[in-house]
Amino acid sequence: MTQAPTPTADTVRRLVLSLLKDAKAGKNGKDSTDSAGIEDARSGRRGEEPRPGGSTPGPDVRPATAGAEPVTWWVGTRHVLRLAPDREATLRQRRELRLRDLVRPHVPMAVPVSVAHGEWAPGLGYTLDTKVPGGSGEEHDVSAVGEADLAALLTGLREVPVRQAETLGVPRAAPRSLEALRRAAVRAAEDLAAADEFDATRLNQLTPPAASQLAAQPASAVLTHHTLTGGHLVVSADGRVRGVLGWAGAVVGDPAEDIAGLALAVGSPAAVRAATLAGYGARPCLRGLWLARCDTVVHLAEDLTGKDTTLPRARLRRAWEPILLERVTDLGDADDAL
Repeated sequence: MTQAPTPTADTVRRLVLSLLKDAKAGKNGKDSTDSAGIEDARSGRRGEEPRPGGSTPGPDVRPATAGAEPVTWWVGTRHVLRLAPDREATLRQRRELRLRDLVRPHVPMAVPVSVAHGEWAPGLGYTLDTKVPGGSGEEHDVSAVGEADLAALLTGLREVPVRQAETLGVPRAAPRSLEALRRAAVRAAEDLAAADEFDATRLNQLTPPAASQLAAQPASAVLTHHTLTGGHLVVSADGRVRGVLGWAGAVVGDPAEDIAGLALAVGSPAAVRAATLAGYGARPCLRGLWLARCDTVVHLAEDLTGKDTTLPRARLRRAWEPILLERVTDLGDADDAL
């Protein structure tokens, strides 16, 4: 198998410069590339002097994330270039572009728009997306109005025609076993308790019969983002949710997974309020809550030997915030709404 090339700043600049040339040709009707968007990609530094970190003249580019082989790059101040590192990622990326077009009319916040896409190396795809203004949901709190935004997101995802999503290649995922996850969390909680990181008795609230009661309901599958964590939420300074990123992992599956993702991102109370406002009943809300709680215990135990456990600890704290619903709901009588 041929090893994929390592993307560098020069690689990115050459690609963007080639897009600029294609955009100019497109003005004469020879290309479908968004020429205005590509021209905007040169915003920031102008001119053709060499840039730091590379010798090729062109627009200002810099890695969006730390790493030896960055695949996501800021281009100027308004665009982000995402490079698929392998053929499997290329297929997911192509599917994501089609899915974003399907989802966009159903959700009230911004979904990234691709102004150009193609191959940056043989068989490896790229997309140059518009940057959605705002900050990360890991860094900004969501306001009460922002919770309404999240409710509209969950409602919109439920309204996306499942058959159309599957036609685009979106896979169907079977619901996870909450009882199996509970057992894994109990084992992980013992390790966390030994490290004085977590009170393992808190998991006693989720008994095996309760986990059984919170099994996913038949015929409840909808389009789910499936990685709806803070890093994929774009939140403005006033707490509104302005955009949703990272659609490559979307599946047709259990809506409780997105409620769980929101619990990690904005806390359990806000996640449950948003899900309730979206029309979900007690059962999927509580299922999402406990998926999130068990996941955070397992993940923190796995990461204890890592250098930085700030994010796993923050997510565990958010997921374990108490909510009124679990205090007043008898699982045996929990409604089956949605």
